[in-house]
Amino acid sequence: MNHLRIALHLATARMPVLPLRAGKVPFGNCRTCAKNACGGRPNMKTPGPCTCPGICHAWAAATTDPHVLNSPRWEAAWRQAAAVAYHPGGAGLTVVDLDNPTAVAWARAGLPATRIVPTTRGEHWIYQGVIPSANAVRPGVDVKSLMSYARWLGPGTGIVTELPDAVRALLVKEPSPVQLTRQAVTVPTPARGGECRHRTPTYLDRGIAMAVQQIAQAREAVHATVYRTFLAVLSTHGRCGCLTDTHVTRLFTAAQAKGESVRHCTDAWTNARTTLGL
Repeated sequence: MNHLRIALHLATARMPVLPLRAGKVPFGNCRTCAKNACGGRPNMKTPGPCTCPGICHAWAAATTDPHVLNSPRWEAAWRQAAAVAYHPGGAGLTVVDLDNPTAVAWARAGLPATRIVPTTRGEHWIYQGVIPSANAVRPGVDVKSLMSYARWLGPGTGIVTELPDAVRALLVKEPSPVQLTRQAVTVPTPARGGECRHRTPTYLDRGIAMAVQQIAQAREAVHATVYRTFLAVLSTHGRCGCLTDTHVTRLFTAAQAKGESVRHCTDAWTNARTTLGL
């Protein structure tokens, strides 16, 4: 039961754990839970085991409860386990999984130092903070955090540092630039005298101020931060007609203060509108 001892040790550190079978994959759902027939984990959004007879639902089964880990329901799984895994997002962590020497070299050249765990083919770089998980964010690089699991391969070396913007930016996929004209950016016509139809004017002003601050505070990945901020503003206010030229100018000015060109601001704004269907 060596795997169980490891799991119990990790659980005391508030790290949600689960057993993996051969092939580094979770144990399959029981018949009751096959294809989410149990209704307990639609889209696997809710962590923790359901009331089925065995361990189910992959990462969502990860737990820190020693009673569950030692329960008869999990006993057979631990006997067959080939490894221990943990849910990084549940522990407040993000794992950058570097799958080959080229990916490792890229991380060493561009990412802040943090805790590093050697793997069979590369390294796990572990940061403090959570983001959505994604595979193949670049060649040989996966990001494992929320709704995912990572193998426990030991404590590693180094101090866990804050999740950098460079890793967050890996998940931002900006659409290809669309064909633009030389005309100024078209902004939705204000409605009801400039008031947002689903919020108050104060809500809009505060939202623009927060967006400007987010751009101003970007220390890296400015290009991605500008696009992501424009997308957030438009997703909230782009359809209600509350945005004015003044609001857009404030956003563009903040972006240009970080070194972005007028053309890039226009591209990012147009791409964000296209993404949202505006």
